[in-house]
Amino acid sequence: MVVTSAGVVIENLGFSIDEQVILAGVSASVAAGTVTGLLGPNGAGKSTLLRLVGGLATPATGSVTLDGDEIGSLPRREAARRIALLEQNTAPSVDLSVEDVVLLGRIPHRTRLLGSFGGDDDRAVAAESLAAVGAGELVDRMWHTLSGGQQQRVQIARALAQRPSLLLLDEPTNHLDVSAQLSLLSQVGGLGITAIMALHDLNLAAAFCDQILLLQDGRLVAAGTPAEVLVPEIIGAVYGVECDIIEHPRDGHPVIVFSAPRSAGSSSDAPAADLAAPAFSAVHA
Repeated sequence: MVVTSAGVVIENLGFSIDEQVILAGVSASVAAGTVTGLLGPNGAGKSTLLRLVGGLATPATGSVTLDGDEIGSLPRREAARRIALLEQNTAPSVDLSVEDVVLLGRIPHRTRLLGSFGGDDDRAVAAESLAAVGAGELVDRMWHTLSGGQQQRVQIARALAQRPSLLLLDEPTNHLDVSAQLSLLSQVGGLGITAIMALHDLNLAAAFCDQILLLQDGRLVAAGTPAEVLVPEIIGAVYGVECDIIEHPRDGHPVIVFSAPRSAGSSSDAPAADLAAPAFSAVHA
């Protein structure tokens, strides 16, 4: 698959709903062709930031540019061609074949208003997109017969069928087993497309992301490589948990080992139970 990656610059981004501040003063840059993990506790503003970067919401302050073009000023069709956003719970409302689901990604490329799509060229793109995520054999299956992991791969294939230069993923590993999580994130990293994905699992972010953006209460509190951001002091301040960092024995990326909180009345000298959150989630597929 031939793809073009784009660099993203987020500058002083702010967003509010009914005077409630959701994001404030967020600035960051994402290099073309890299995978960025968007982390933070529930309510930190991750999904909102993805929607702003995707052009689906209008910021109260600041801007987002894609290869120098302000996303808010792009015509809707052009934005849809250049940016693919996979939000949570985006299953089709009617049962379709896998090929038809992926072909939905070709809608922005229709040549005329309400023009048809699904010709040989579009089907070739759909097949190529499915192959890119290791799901080529699913092309003739019906959507409802797929497992959760298979559905996620097909949804990413649909996004790839847009031929985007920027891929945005909101919690793509939700409800997937460990094997499916590792396989999916490995495939995203191998696409060569600039990707920003909201994640909850810090160990998955450490294993598969080039850069981390860490949000807390709508503000960017840390940005950098996993080794720079995922340290005990920052994790403790943002998530309110104790942890230790060890080096992965295979490739050296950081692995976060969490400590369970001490029960009331326990001896201060008693060791806390260690949880790797889980440790196996940090091993590449």
